[in-house]
Amino acid sequence: MSVTDPTRYDPDRSQLAELLEGEPAYRIEQAWDGLYRQGRPLEEVTGLPAALRSRLAEALPTALELAVEQRTDDGATTKWLWRLRDGAAVETVLMHYPDRTTVCVSTQAGCAMACGFCATGQAGFERHLGVGEIVEQVVRARWAAGDRRVSNVVFMGMGEPLANLDATWGAVTRLHDDVGIGARHLTVSTVGLVPGIRRLAAAELPVGLAVSLHAADDDLRDELVPINRRYPLAELLDACEEYRRRTRRRISLEWALIDGVNDRWVDADGLAVIARRLAAHVNLIPLNPTPGYEVVGSSRNRVHAFRERVAGAGVTVTIRDTRGRDIDAACGQLRAGSASSGTGAGVPVDLQRPDRTRRDPT
Repeated sequence: MSVTDPTRYDPDRSQLAELLEGEPAYRIEQAWDGLYRQGRPLEEVTGLPAALRSRLAEALPTALELAVEQRTDDGATTKWLWRLRDGAAVETVLMHYPDRTTVCVSTQAGCAMACGFCATGQAGFERHLGVGEIVEQVVRARWAAGDRRVSNVVFMGMGEPLANLDATWGAVTRLHDDVGIGARHLTVSTVGLVPGIRRLAAAELPVGLAVSLHAADDDLRDELVPINRRYPLAELLDACEEYRRRTRRRISLEWALIDGVNDRWVDADGLAVIARRLAAHVNLIPLNPTPGYEVVGSSRNRVHAFRERVAGAGVTVTIRDTRGRDIDAACGQLRAGSASSGTGAGVPVDLQRPDRTRRDPT
């Protein structure tokens, strides 16, 4: 079996019909319903004859092989390390909240965006995931959630979703049309790939958009988010305005707070200006520790002071609940296990400069 051979959630409905040529039409519907609406393992789609289940299982093997499963002590967060059929590895995170259950999925093995504070970016890029590999993460997580209905999917795991937009969008439509998760409960994250944002703005489904901003001026953002050198803030904000105008969806701005780097008052004020321009919601994320990045996250007091500064400028801002830090499942920590991810890129030289670690007077 090569990596190009179809796996269980690769075929669309017409392709599944081809695989089941000669079977009654209702068998196709039973198989599709079992795989997507019910989200059952194929072996448990008992409406299908055993021989047909075996035939489908052989033709459409699962894309994900479980390597490691980890849970937090309270059981609210689960992380899976999956091995793909070519040996690549990705991670998926399931998070239970009082009012919802969310799955965070990966769209690439590794990431080419090279954000130094992100463990996935430190590991480098391996390959894109296919539609079936993305969708199966949700289906497997939904099955593991048991009685808890998976209500939200965020494309915020390993990789840059808009760098793999065809497969990402294929997964979005499959999750919306066949799994039954509404567009307003599907959120795509990006570090700022402007062409992809414009494609999302023109798409039929008004999915959510989360932009990993992290800096409000080009000089600092060039250091923290290198893709900014190709798509600077002016272009990014124009694309975000187009997205908001066409979809009528509120954008989320993600901001990982790094001690002495982007938690100064000038940073808070710049963030507030951008958030007001876009009528955006701001998520503040205390930087989570990663092996290849020596600069630390902002202190609790600084995080709350930064929040008050931004909120005082008329912006809706929350501090993100850090989930799964003890199992390396929190924002920026996914790296598909140390055995498969390399040694990391280390700290960008510019972030060690004294002028970047001095705070403005408070």
